[in-house]
Amino acid sequence: MRITVVCVGKIKEKFFRDAIDEYMKRLSRYAKVEITEVADEKTPDNASERQEEQIRDIEGERILKNVPDSAYAVLLAINGEQVTSEGLAKKIADLQVKGESHICFIIGGSLGTSEDVYKRADYKLSFSKMTFPHQLMRVVLLEQIYRAYKINAGEPYHK
Repeated sequence: MRITVVCVGKIKEKFFRDAIDEYMKRLSRYAKVEITEVADEKTPDNASERQEEQIRDIEGERILKNVPDSAYAVLLAINGEQVTSEGLAKKIADLQVKGESHICFIIGGSLGTSEDVYKRADYKLSFSKMTFPHQLMRVVLLEQIYRAYKINAGEPYHK
C-alpha cells in the first residue's frame, strides 16, 4: 500500500519534525509513506470572506495537483465521519481488499479547503469537532495510520 499525506504548510518546530520522522520510520514496515507539503498563502489580518475563499482556492489547486486521479482521497474535515481507531483500521483494510493501492490523506490549510478539494475527496474523516494546529494534526494522523496497521497485523501496541 502506498500512502501519501498532502498537507498545506511546513513543519516549523523540531519536536513535531521528530515525531513525524519517528512515525514515518515505524510505518515503513507496513507501507510506502510520503508527505507532500504545498505552500500556504499568507492570510491578511481582517481578511474578508472573499479573500479567504481565494486563499482556499489557491491552496486547493496546489493540493489537487498532488492528488493522483487513481488515489483514494481521504480529506480530514471537521464535518467528516468520526471513527474509532479500529474503524480506521477496518477502513484501510477494506480499501486494500477492494484493490486500492494508494490512499492520499489531505490536511488543508488554516482556513480549511476549497470546494474543489471537498468534492474530490472519496471520504471525509474527522478526528474531532475541535480545531487542531495543522502541524500537530500531521503527527496525530501518522500515529493513527500506524496504529491501524498494528491493529490489522494483530500486533501489540493498540491498547
